[in-house]
Amino acid sequence: MEDSDAKRKPNFIRTIIEEDLRTHKYGGRVVTRFPPEPNGYLHIGHAKSICLNFGLAQEYGGRCHLRFDDTNPTKEEEEYVEAIKEDVRWLGYDWGEHLYYASDYFDQLYEWAVQLIRAGKAYVDDLTADEIREFRGTLTEPGRESPYRNRSVEENLDLFERMRAGEFPDGSRTLRAKIDMASPNLNLRDPVMYRILHARHHRTGDKWCIYPMYDFAHGQSDSIEGITHSICTLEFEDHRPLYDWYIEQLGIYHPQQIEFARLNLTYTVMSKRRLLELVREGHVRGWDDPRMPTLCGLRRRGYTPEAIREFCERIGVAKADSLVDYGLLEHCLREDLNKRCPRVMAVLRPLRVVIENYPEGQVEQLDAVNNPEDPSAGTRKVPFSRVLYIERDDFMEVPPKKFYRLAPGREVRLRYAYFIRCTDVIKDAEGNVVELRCTYDPQTRGGDAPDGRKVKATIHWVSAAHAVEAEVRLYDHLFVKPDPDEVEEGKTWKDNLNPRSLEVLTGCKLEPGLATVAPGYRCQFERLGYFCADPDTAAGRPVFNRTVTLRDTWAKIQKSLGE
Repeated sequence: MEDSDAKRKPNFIRTIIEEDLRTHKYGGRVVTRFPPEPNGYLHIGHAKSICLNFGLAQEYGGRCHLRFDDTNPTKEEEEYVEAIKEDVRWLGYDWGEHLYYASDYFDQLYEWAVQLIRAGKAYVDDLTADEIREFRGTLTEPGRESPYRNRSVEENLDLFERMRAGEFPDGSRTLRAKIDMASPNLNLRDPVMYRILHARHHRTGDKWCIYPMYDFAHGQSDSIEGITHSICTLEFEDHRPLYDWYIEQLGIYHPQQIEFARLNLTYTVMSKRRLLELVREGHVRGWDDPRMPTLCGLRRRGYTPEAIREFCERIGVAKADSLVDYGLLEHCLREDLNKRCPRVMAVLRPLRVVIENYPEGQVEQLDAVNNPEDPSAGTRKVPFSRVLYIERDDFMEVPPKKFYRLAPGREVRLRYAYFIRCTDVIKDAEGNVVELRCTYDPQTRGGDAPDGRKVKATIHWVSAAHAVEAEVRLYDHLFVKPDPDEVEEGKTWKDNLNPRSLEVLTGCKLEPGLATVAPGYRCQFERLGYFCADPDTAAGRPVFNRTVTLRDTWAKIQKSLGE
């Protein structure tokens, strides 16, 4: 995998790693990890973490582990495991032989829990979840000790063993660390280490009915794997003292946790819970709906891994939360697609055009450029005939000022073809324009008029006799506001859903070369945007998703700033 930007931006994590390498802190090793929970699909925010962890390991000659933190069997599925693997590979990264699961360490974690009980650092508690929350206190008030906090080591060992044996119902008991109920950090107020869950695990089956909490499993898993730089998002900064406490009490290898700001993107939501709501309530068509910020949704829409990696590099790594403009992601995508995508002609809202002085039955094969950004892409042949389709928006019967496209009596250029002039307008009984009658100048094939006359517009077209009929799905932002949480009183974030986030067009006309494209095929519909063949595509029945429009507001902003 090659990166488009050979010179990487400096950031505070690179600075830490380079200093650790200079001082030989970890024996010259760099070992990172990407630790998703297999309880949902990955989204663009996870891509930032994937690119950071795998990218840093690659950059400094180290390795990155893929580890599934599968500590909650009630929410985890093998479907998510396989989807996460696919997404990481699609982004261009490979964990090699270093695929791990927190469940690989359940036996060791249990033994460490017993070690903490024997040391008087953990106890079995009979308080309910609600009571634990009540006893924990607030940010301004200290917590209260559980009445079960001072059980003897022997009683705690016995109860914990019986918890494992399945003697007690769900929620009846927990194992808690004995730290400090008056700590200003609420995470240190005797956090729960294990809870009872009589649930089948997707990997360990029914072996366990108690499961470690994420905070207990996470740091020790890093320790077991010899992680050097445990890179987390900023919300785990307050959890770091707890990770450190567990590792120090157990006397085991101590990785270095480093926190960075997560990705927040305009016009979307990143919460797994909210994304799940959108899917379950039918606001979108599934996890891979092209309006979703999930990687599978972006992939279906036509995003490239190269564009996402470039976006993640450009936004950089910081310690402070910020909101990134969706326009930057689209800008990175346009830059990538502009270089790689072939150009084709497609008419989304067709208007029939009859060229009255063109010979009936005649068909010409005209040369069309595949990609002006890539001369090696060559040319293709497109058929031209007497009856064409043009875009309905390219004609106005009464054109306003500065409308230079086709109108009665006006001449325009057909892309790669001829000048045509509109001579008549055909309407239906209701007064709607249904057909244009035109003439063409045979002396203008592929160039200017010999007499030097000029036209102010060039429009695209498709030969009616050769056109492929297609469905085209036009996507817009999922939300109408940059911040979906910006709501009026009494409303919720879902009230900001965009009712026009999807427009489905049928009867679209494409040039004939698109009849047999495979799902995932990307191209630029000239003048209209970049599009990708959807998985619903079948032979002779293409379905295209609009990936992104041609208009690039981010590039204009950069230009105005002189960047």
